[in-house]
Amino acid sequence: MSSVGISLMPLERRRVLIGAARLGAMIASSALGALAARADVGAPPELFGEAEPFSRPGLVAMAQALSREPFEDRRGLVAQPLQDLSQEGYGAMRHGVGFPLPLSEHRRFFADPLLAGFVFSQPVDLYLVEGESARKLAFSREMFVFDPPADEEVPEDVAIPFSGLRLRCEINTPGIFDEFAVFQGASYFRAVGAGEVYGLSARGLAIDTGAPTGEEFPFFRALYVERPAAGAIAVVVHALLDSPSTTGAYRITVRPGEATITDVELTLFPRRELTTVGFAPFSSMFLFDGINRDAFSDHRHAAHDSDGLYIHTGAGEWLWRPLGNPERLEVSAFVDTTPRGFGLVQRKRRYEDFLDAHAAFERRPTAWVEPIGDWGAGAVVLFEIPTQSEANDNIVAYWQPDRPILAGEPFDLTYRIHWDAAPPVEAQGARVVATRVGKSGVGEHERFVIDYDLRGADASQVNAQVETSVGKVRDLTHYPTPQDGILQVSFELDPDAHQSAELRLTLDIDGAPPPERWLYRWTA
Repeated sequence: MSSVGISLMPLERRRVLIGAARLGAMIASSALGALAARADVGAPPELFGEAEPFSRPGLVAMAQALSREPFEDRRGLVAQPLQDLSQEGYGAMRHGVGFPLPLSEHRRFFADPLLAGFVFSQPVDLYLVEGESARKLAFSREMFVFDPPADEEVPEDVAIPFSGLRLRCEINTPGIFDEFAVFQGASYFRAVGAGEVYGLSARGLAIDTGAPTGEEFPFFRALYVERPAAGAIAVVVHALLDSPSTTGAYRITVRPGEATITDVELTLFPRRELTTVGFAPFSSMFLFDGINRDAFSDHRHAAHDSDGLYIHTGAGEWLWRPLGNPERLEVSAFVDTTPRGFGLVQRKRRYEDFLDAHAAFERRPTAWVEPIGDWGAGAVVLFEIPTQSEANDNIVAYWQPDRPILAGEPFDLTYRIHWDAAPPVEAQGARVVATRVGKSGVGEHERFVIDYDLRGADASQVNAQVETSVGKVRDLTHYPTPQDGILQVSFELDPDAHQSAELRLTLDIDGAPPPERWLYRWTA
């Protein structure tokens, strides 16, 4: 693991884009919300263009051919009035009659095309795939209702490209078509399981995150949605990815349910060698909790979409790394070979953990990556970016191979994302349920308090050990709490004038499965 100090200026564009992804979901939810089934739902066939040949191999060939051409920035296709559109104006462009668009005759799944404008400046071509052909969705102003102030901010003669799409089904209540996934903003997409609300986002690819030269944001320039067959339980979305550094063909299968599953199959064709590249990347938000509660004057106990990075290593070890909101950019790398899984987890699941009825942080999903095949050697990389606002996604996590992705050579990867309250698999032994940090009684050193759910293990058989990369650990103790089955471990860190320390807490419990290993980076 390593700590890296990097100028935050190159990350400003990242904040704009991740803010756009978060804001887009907020606008979409507030503007449309859940839709009830209607007998008149249906889009006129003239909305679609002529049929074009389409197949997965054909999309791969298209991405390869595109990689041999110079990169084309398509933001110029979005008219200036749309780029100048206010947040209120963007939210005032609503779908009209005929939407949401039914994806098949059995009307299990529906889609909403999303318009470009405001912060969504990359146009996205939308296609409906039937068999071996695809038809492009054409914009018509009659498709939408322009309420004030959009009626004045968007001239009537301006053609509006699309910027993505939203998927709906009866995931929560029969007859009510709620959102379960949305694709919008660069290569961002997010999903929820039943009863959940949008939180963290996934991306198709991350390039040069945290680099002093600035991060590159690949984008989906076209989305191809397959018309589901009768009885289908999933929607397949194909995507053509583009950026100055690479192109790619993606096949993303979204299966909504109590846990919504997204299977991602990708093939990249790099235009240059990719040395700093992240696969299965997530963006999330962590503002504060018991780790840094004293840094914020707030009525809530916590505010975050995720509270920990969870890793199941190739060797079978379970690692729990609480998230933080540092004063400078912190980068950590957890080296591994053939990882079994990793993800950003929201463990707090009670309203009392947050006290925010509007944000409903306790209903934000966990996102867990299940690698398919042998991913080889590399590292799970975690970025923690300083923020004073919960509107900024300041947490990034992804897998980075230890070898560069070579220019001109195809690169394939497959993985599955589980969107649910908890990962589909967890450690069988004791698990961390809370981490709190504050000054010791005399105010000289940091005191760490970690609560473990022993999950039936005998507290009298616990042996706790703490390692630190610098300084000294003092006053290590552990006691059962009045809460049934919860063990509290505490210790003080004397950093000995050092500005940061890597901490590792290990529990050994006789007669019990191995517990999670707690990791943390302390910074002055």
